[in-house]
Amino acid sequence: MSKIIATSFFNRDLSWLKFNERILMEAEKETVQLLERIKFLSIFSSNLDEFYRVRMPVLLALEKLSNKDNNEIHIEDDLLKTANQLIADQQQRFGKTLQLNIIPLLKQNQINLIYGHAFPLEIEKEIKRYFLSQVLAFLQPVYIENDAKFFPTNNELYLLVIIKKDNDTKAVILNIPSDQLPRFYKIDQENETFIVFLDDIVRFHLPIIFPSFEVENCYSFKITRDAEIDLKDEYSGNLSEQLEKQLLKRDLGLATRFLHQPGIPVNVIDLLKKLFNLKKANMVEGGQYHNLKDLMSFPVSSKLLSNQSWPKLCNTDNIEGTLTDAIYKNDILIHTPYQSYDSILRFFNEAAIDADVKEIYVTLYRVASDSKIVNALISAAKNGKKVTVLVELKARFDEANNIKWAKKMKSAGVNIIYSVTALKVHAKVALVKRKDGDRMHYSGLFSTGNFNESTASFYTDHVLMTANKEMLREVELLFIFLAKKVKPSAAEFIQFNYLLVAQFNLQNTFLDSIDREIANAKLGKPAGITIKMNNLEEKILINKLYEASQAGVKIEMIVRSICRLIPGVKGMSENIKVTRIVDRYLEHGRIFIFHNLGENSIYLGSADWMNRNIYRRIEVCFPIYDPKIKQEILDIIEIQKLDNVQAVTINEHMNNIPIVNQNAIVASQNTIYQYLKSKINHNEEFKN
Repeated sequence: MSKIIATSFFNRDLSWLKFNERILMEAEKETVQLLERIKFLSIFSSNLDEFYRVRMPVLLALEKLSNKDNNEIHIEDDLLKTANQLIADQQQRFGKTLQLNIIPLLKQNQINLIYGHAFPLEIEKEIKRYFLSQVLAFLQPVYIENDAKFFPTNNELYLLVIIKKDNDTKAVILNIPSDQLPRFYKIDQENETFIVFLDDIVRFHLPIIFPSFEVENCYSFKITRDAEIDLKDEYSGNLSEQLEKQLLKRDLGLATRFLHQPGIPVNVIDLLKKLFNLKKANMVEGGQYHNLKDLMSFPVSSKLLSNQSWPKLCNTDNIEGTLTDAIYKNDILIHTPYQSYDSILRFFNEAAIDADVKEIYVTLYRVASDSKIVNALISAAKNGKKVTVLVELKARFDEANNIKWAKKMKSAGVNIIYSVTALKVHAKVALVKRKDGDRMHYSGLFSTGNFNESTASFYTDHVLMTANKEMLREVELLFIFLAKKVKPSAAEFIQFNYLLVAQFNLQNTFLDSIDREIANAKLGKPAGITIKMNNLEEKILINKLYEASQAGVKIEMIVRSICRLIPGVKGMSENIKVTRIVDRYLEHGRIFIFHNLGENSIYLGSADWMNRNIYRRIEVCFPIYDPKIKQEILDIIEIQKLDNVQAVTINEHMNNIPIVNQNAIVASQNTIYQYLKSKINHNEEFKN
């Protein structure tokens, strides 16, 4: 394992790459079902693409500043070189896993993935038929010259074809239409299934595409560009219109990577650099196939080669009357995807149709492409209710979809709020106001994840349904603030006493909670902190955790992805343990538990401890008061602490260290499912 030298903090980007290595480790595991291993390869590839689109521009900029000897900016030595070496090592492991493990295992199961070799004769006729009838219509060859105006689309697949006629040699760029057609074509024969790359179908038929030429060579490539969108902080115009214009420019951003098949002639590389502005891009030699994130759509399904599905549990099925009436009596906590998302859909659907509901408020960050929640909100508006929706248009890579839904809701009479350009609203909250006689009753949702029924099927999150008036009145205050479209300022500061809201009281409340544990530890009293989150970066909070460790506070952390805290360092963090869990579901919920002399102060919420979450977003974390729900959360976290199958520890060198199996084997996601299932069964037996 590579040893990475750090001081008080791990590097953010190297830590992210080590998380992606953890994804790769699942693909390498022989104990993981074959088709699941293919999915992990896809996730690894997709993550790496995003790294090049979002983080590599930052590393390139840092290197540029470093070269200028800018004394005001601290640049870690050889950061870009180290990142590139990590990526290169991981890509080698990726290729070895796919070619030496996955493909032979597929072959053993009568699935023949044609990878880098000729088509068997028995499928050539079918492939030609498919090419002529389906593929050919989407091909757009471009002959490149010194003044060519063609501009490759960001992250799309291309072939560079060298053709010759007489003594005249030309270079042609040919698109692989994977945005129009499936990346893989499946041919079922009597005893075997063949899976063919769309790329290879195009390659095989180059003589048909260029009938008057001799095809000398053919190389695959793609260009990855910076995906950031430049919005001026004080922009006062129509944010939706500005974003739509910026989205059109995303494919024209700084090139961060030119990924190509080895062997392209140097003079052709130089020409492409000039034509496509690749001077600052990493020139990376890869394999024959790129965009292997498309393995997520690998066209084979098999119960024998996939994870056995867990039937969704539903802890609201036996509720008599409306869900809202049940929430008025007791808080309800939903754990997705173990428990069905239908309960959340039911909440919005009932509110939309209930004649006594007068107002609905909700924040939307990433909206499902065919959102049932948005359709319920549209119905509510058409039913005469006041519906207010904060749509975060700046959710990266979801901008276009969010703009589409915002326009549709606005045309239906929904009051749409957009956040100020310099501040994303990442909170996941909903409020329903229902009139009963002269009184107005409140009910609402607080979630650790987006109100998105699609991602809820594979993200582990927690959704609290509550009628707690104090918490929900603070949600109403938050919406009043958001509607003003201003940045938080001392002049208009809102006092939140129950909710933790970034830009207001979130960071200070967490610091105070850690300080309380430090004070208890110094007095010789029990003290402890357990935190689960996706990313940990912010230095003030990390330093406070170091301080707690030095005071003797036992700290256990489950951090899925980026972790800048260095655990286990004597004199700094010897009382801090960090684990990382990767399994069939994406760990996404954020949970914060402070021992508080046995009272256990518990918060759930939307906020990681990243700079962006603390300083540039509106986030909401919410307290848990119900004793039964508190215990349920403690039980679930305890199960995850015991995981010695899917969990790894992060050591002081940033490496993912597998946990040696002890007495009992615990795979936490499976154990949590069985735990929640047993609770539902127990409740049903108790009722009977």
